[in-house]
Amino acid sequence: MRPLSQDLSIYRKFNFENSPVGVKFLLNRPEGIGQLDKSLPFCEMIKEAQQRGSPFYFGKENENCVGKQALGMEEMQLFVEGGLIGPKLEIYQEPRANNAIYQHVHKFKPGIVNYVAFSPLDKLTFEPDLLILTATPSQAEIVMRAMSYSTGEIWEPKLAPVLACSWLYIYPYQSGKVNYMITGMTFGMKAKKVFPEGWILISVPYQWIPTITQNLKEMKWVLPAYAEGKQEFLKREQRVFEEAKKEAQNP
Repeated sequence: MRPLSQDLSIYRKFNFENSPVGVKFLLNRPEGIGQLDKSLPFCEMIKEAQQRGSPFYFGKENENCVGKQALGMEEMQLFVEGGLIGPKLEIYQEPRANNAIYQHVHKFKPGIVNYVAFSPLDKLTFEPDLLILTATPSQAEIVMRAMSYSTGEIWEPKLAPVLACSWLYIYPYQSGKVNYMITGMTFGMKAKKVFPEGWILISVPYQWIPTITQNLKEMKWVLPAYAEGKQEFLKREQRVFEEAKKEAQNP
């Protein structure tokens, strides 16, 4: 794995309750990192990294949900892709509704990913494919605004009721788009009580890590409008509007 060359220390300024986690998809078994000594769902690996406080990797034998199928480590069984599970769990009305998600779910082709490495931020030694943040809404607003600050990029969260791991890990990696979800909104993570409700999980793919990191260093995190109260903000808004109008009239 390529050694970490970016300075990601700015993320410590958030004082996240749960550490950011770096994720790496691997064809070959990584060196210098221990293998997970138990079996967990793919979606729970973030929590494991945060609680363990040290890097680890997992293979097919360590994943006990559909994550290994999304990773291409195991073939999706036909009765699953056919939509027979969702109606039995009362998530979907009929197999056709359940099956429809597989037209959109992101998966790796078999054999591309055989291992996945995780590390909390303070022990991160490799360049991550994803940086996953567990944030409050206020913290998430700062991170997402950092994405837009220098680029004007819009926010495009994507999610389905099931296979949250596909949207949290694989979709951002394959699309190059930042994705986020609110804990408590997806079936598996909610049923397994992986996280308390209301956290924002933000998955930042490697293409976006440098831009967001640099913008966090440059921009103002807490905007004056957020701190001054409604009436003062309305005055500021009117003042800014008049200044902009005057500026436009005198090019």
